[in-house]
Amino acid sequence: MGKYVIAGNWKMNKTPAEATELIEAIKPLVADAACDVVVGVPFVDIPAALEAVKGSKIGVAAQNCHWEKSGAYTGEISAEMLKAMGVGYVILGHSERRQYFGETDVTVQKRVRAALDAGLTVILCVGEYLEQREQGVTGEVVAMQTKIALGGVSEEELGRIIIAYEPVWAIGTGRTATAEQANEVCALIRGVAKDLYSEAAAAALTIQYGGSMNAGNAAELLAKPDVDGGLIGGASLKPADFATIVAAAK
Repeated sequence: MGKYVIAGNWKMNKTPAEATELIEAIKPLVADAACDVVVGVPFVDIPAALEAVKGSKIGVAAQNCHWEKSGAYTGEISAEMLKAMGVGYVILGHSERRQYFGETDVTVQKRVRAALDAGLTVILCVGEYLEQREQGVTGEVVAMQTKIALGGVSEEELGRIIIAYEPVWAIGTGRTATAEQANEVCALIRGVAKDLYSEAAAAALTIQYGGSMNAGNAAELLAKPDVDGGLIGGASLKPADFATIVAAAK
């Protein structure tokens, strides 16, 4: 299976000074991590975060990027800008970006292409709404999102993609998919990758679960065969909780 990756998505939280403080608190707690550890910080926190993670195993992710290298896109940030700063990862297609800011499967695919071209590692988010799960179309929705986002991505490039399954109904709601539900959809995503690429590529793909994973449920979720890590929201802002999740990723 894919290597374990625990990534925090800080969302719109923390000033640069607060980001430094939080990373300094996290660093000693994850110094012996058996998995890759990433913090996804707001754009303004990136310089402070990059400085704070020096000498540690922690990587820094941006929370989005635009698909163009430059141009008249007020308020946007390009993948090249992130790469030039020293950022290694970018989170793309998060449900909050799709829900509140009009991102679509097509624009997510364009962002993925731009990020890969710039040399970044992509944390690609896919997931269904509650209505879609209740209608029994979770598999179709997640498969379609995955296939479109991976359009034009080579098997070699797939090695720089992490897919995060984030059921929208479980993000910030306190509701969590059961470990069985999470594993079922992560296995489905791996099956899509196998169909698009190869069995070996699918086996090497890191697939995270990202719907309200916390210190209490991380061990059960991460024990599942197709769950290779987590994209952590609220719990990533609490050093002890985040460290507990990292420790569960063996």
